[in-house]
This record gives sequence, structure tokens and C-alpha cells, in this order.
Amino acid sequence: MRVASFSHEQLERLYRVAQAIHVTLEPAEALQRVVQESVQLVNASSGSLALVNPTTGLLEIGASEGLSAAGEALQLRMDEGITGWVARHGEPLRVGDVQADDRYVSANPEVRSELAIPLRMDGEVRAVLNVDAERVDAFSETDQALLEELAVHAAQVIRNSWRYEQHRHRAEQLRTLVSVGQSINSTLNLDDVLRGITREAAGLARVQMCSLLLLDETGEWLELRAEHGAGEDYRQCPALSTAESLMGSVVRRQKPMQVLNVQTSPLYQHPETARREGLVSMLSAPLVNNAQCRGTLNVYTDAPHVFSNEEVKTLCALAELSAVAIEKAELYERTVDVEEQLRRNEQLSALGLLAAEVAHEIRNPLTVMKMLYHSLGLEFDEGDPRREDARVLGEKMDHLDSIVDNIVNFARNAEPRLSAVELPALIDDLALLTRHKLQHQGIQLLREDAPELPAIRADATQLSQAFLNLILNAAEAMPQGGSLRIRTAAVDGGVEVAIADTGSGLTEEQRARAFTGMLSTTKESGGGLGLAIVAKVVEAHGGQVDVQSEPGEGTEVVLRFPI
Repeated sequence: MRVASFSHEQLERLYRVAQAIHVTLEPAEALQRVVQESVQLVNASSGSLALVNPTTGLLEIGASEGLSAAGEALQLRMDEGITGWVARHGEPLRVGDVQADDRYVSANPEVRSELAIPLRMDGEVRAVLNVDAERVDAFSETDQALLEELAVHAAQVIRNSWRYEQHRHRAEQLRTLVSVGQSINSTLNLDDVLRGITREAAGLARVQMCSLLLLDETGEWLELRAEHGAGEDYRQCPALSTAESLMGSVVRRQKPMQVLNVQTSPLYQHPETARREGLVSMLSAPLVNNAQCRGTLNVYTDAPHVFSNEEVKTLCALAELSAVAIEKAELYERTVDVEEQLRRNEQLSALGLLAAEVAHEIRNPLTVMKMLYHSLGLEFDEGDPRREDARVLGEKMDHLDSIVDNIVNFARNAEPRLSAVELPALIDDLALLTRHKLQHQGIQLLREDAPELPAIRADATQLSQAFLNLILNAAEAMPQGGSLRIRTAAVDGGVEVAIADTGSGLTEEQRARAFTGMLSTTKESGGGLGLAIVAKVVEAHGGQVDVQSEPGEGTEVVLRFPI
């Protein structure tokens, strides 16, 4: 500091300039004001403030006055040009004729003189203040001393503005975190939660793209579940192995990881995709809740960027909030599924009580009718038409008795009596039993039996009842005729039987309630008991029921049984 060599007028100007640059805490405004006041203070024609980029190590123009577009775009290494020399050595440099200095990097051919002053912050050169003139020896020792003194104030202003910006950004991040937490917890739909997380994370981190990967059921693969700002190439990337991928290491270690350039890093699995999508730097944070990692939250920039400790902490905090929101949404979905199952069980239980009551009310008069039939001893001579009527009457009462037994079994939830069952033979019997009804309605029966279909362990009586109910339901759906296709096939670990009709079909709502006991395949009202019996029989055998149907396009019911 050379205060003693300054004139009174110079000291006043320096004081006014120092006051002027201390007015604002906005970083961009502070930088611009420092340059403007410096140019005026030493009667320069142009000036600039070059900042050291901590990521690249290059000097980049942060503010300028009277500089050309080429000059504003200039980037210098730490030992390149007069500015780079000052940054490297940490000493001021006054050059009377830049055209005679080998260090000079020309951005304006009219410039002849340059004065460069280092700005130190926390003991390091963080910027270089430059002023230029279009005349030789434009700057004196006094000008240099004035700018050196001004540089001290400028460094303080810039440091304070940066710290203010950091604190303001941190406060904004905290407010955003609270808002994000409220946003992602405002819905219980898992897909909506995941999309909300990636959208909010991208905004919070001010990045180009964000993705969220979750572990699959095996815990061995990470699958893309949501993204914001990603292109089609990224969305089509295959799942990542937790054992071999970079994201997998984040899951295993439960610690964040950043990569400066995913396009060139050997750790990143899809560098070509990154190049096509314009992704450069990445930060990945684990989704941890209750010491368990569920996946990763990842943000990408479109330019090289070293994520600060604050940025890492912020993303990790958001990842923790997200993990809680994900678990909450998943718990809600499981609760809904359980409630739906309980509702269905309650319906079936009520249906069982109703079935028992119906069976009781039918059986009493049926028993009386059978007793009277046998007591009457209805024997007629050969050729008497009443002989055939009596036989049919007896058979129908026996059939009705069998139906009552099935209803009772349904109500009691009878356990199946397992034995080896050949499904094609069982279906043959049912085809024979229903042939007259199908023929009468103009329904064509089509069979597709798989060769060498293995036998299954099942209760033949219960299966017959279930298949018969489906066949009769299908027939009711085709009052004007059609085709009924019964297909058998071997599948992994079991067999399947598909019964398809060309009837009126089901709406989405009807299909969802098809086997709850509240609906038949032909109309919204109706007992639905036949289909409920089917569901209970299949469930008792450890099987599954699937319904495929569209209004006007028929219905296919697929039953799968284990071997």
C-alpha cells in the first residue's frame, strides 16, 4: 500500500470508489462495479475481471467494460498471457507496450498498454483485475498503486458477495427442501411420487437432468423408475447390475459419488448414451431409509462441474426425504391391496352364508320330493311314454341334489381331495354332458389339447364343477350362438386351461369384479355364485385365475394349476 504517494484528489477518488463498490452484495453487480470504477480511476479504455474457475483451472471473464466479444469469450491457462502470468505468480504487472511483450494474448489489436493486479481471497489468487489503454505507457506507478489499493477493497467486496450468495443459496435450498418434502409427500401414488422427486431434484440442483433408479425384487438390478429431462436414449438404457455398476457401488456403500465426466469415465456404464444426451458431470446419492438402501437419485449437468460439499449434502438430504416418501407410497399401495383382499374375503364369506341358507331351503323340499317319488313306486310298462318321464324326473332330482351338495361344499370351504387328474379326459366328460345345450344354442365347441399334458394333483369333482360353471356362463353369454374354445397347455411348473367365448364381453369394471361373487359374465346383476365357486376352487388348488375381455369381443378365462 502506497498511501503516502497519493495526492489529496487521488485519495478522495479512491475513497469514493471504495464506497461505490461496497454498496451491493449481488455477485454479478459487485464484479461489474469493480471493473467500471477501476477503468474510471486510471482513465483506461477498457477493463476486465478474470476469475479462476475451480473446476477447470482456467481464467474466465466474470465482468468487463469496453471489451470486445472476443475478449469476453477469452479463456486463459494459469500461465498464459499477461493475466495468466499474474495469476500464476501472484504479483502485479504493468506493461507499457504489449506488442513488444511475448506473453500478451491479443483480443484487441488497438490495445498497447495493460495493467494487471491479482486479487487474493483467503490467501489464494482467485481473480485478476485488468485495465487496458490504446496508448503506450498509459499507466504510471501511481496508477498501479491505486489499483493495488482498490484490489484489496475489491477482494473484500467479491468475497463478501460470494459468501452472501452462498448463504442465500443455502437458505433457498433449505426452503426448497421443505417445499419438496411437502410436495412429494402430498400424494400416495408411487409413480407420481417418483416423478415428483426427479422434477424437484432437477430444479433444486439446477441441473439438466435427473433420474431415479430403484432395486428390483431380487436386489441385484437397478431399474430406471422415473426421470426428468432425459432423452429417449437414456430411457432405453438396460438395468444396471448392483455388483458391477457405479450406481451399484453407491447402493452397496450407501455413500454419494460424483463423476466429473461420465462421457470419458471408465466407471460409467453408458458413455455413448451420455455423449448423445449431452450429459457431463454426475452426482449420485443413495436412497436410504432405516439403514436400507432402495436405489439412487442421480443428477447430471451439461458442462464439467465439481459438486460442492453443500450440493452433495443437499442432494443427500433430498434423497433421504425421497426414500421416506417412497416407502410411504409403497406402504399405502400394499394397504390398498390388503383392504381389497379383505373386502373380497368378506364378500365371499357373506356369499358362503347365503349359499348355505339357499342350500338348506332347497334341500328340505327336495328331500320330501325324492321320498314321495320313491314311495310312489312309479313303474310303467315298456312303451308307456310316462316311463321315460319318470326316469327323467328321477335324474333331474338327483342332479338338483348334486348342485345342492356343491353349494354346501362352497359354503363350508371344503378342502379338495387330491388325486391324479387328466384334464383332457375330464374336459371330454364335460363336453359330452353339455353337448345338447351347446348344439341347441348353435354354439360350436372347439378343442385345443396340448400333447402329452401332464396330470395334476386335484379334486376331480371340484374341477368339474368349476369348468362346468365356466362353460355354462360362456353359453349364457352367447344366446344367439357363437364358438366356445377350450384350450389346454403346459406352462412352467404347471398347466393351464383357457375357456374363451365370442359373447358380449365385459367392461373393465365388470372384469375387475368378475370373481368376487357379485357378477356373472353376462350381466351386471345376477348371483355370480358360479364364478365365485370357480375362484374358490382354483384358490384351494394353489392356482390362479386371469380374465381377458373387451366389450363386444368375448371373454377368455385362463386357469393355471401347479403340477
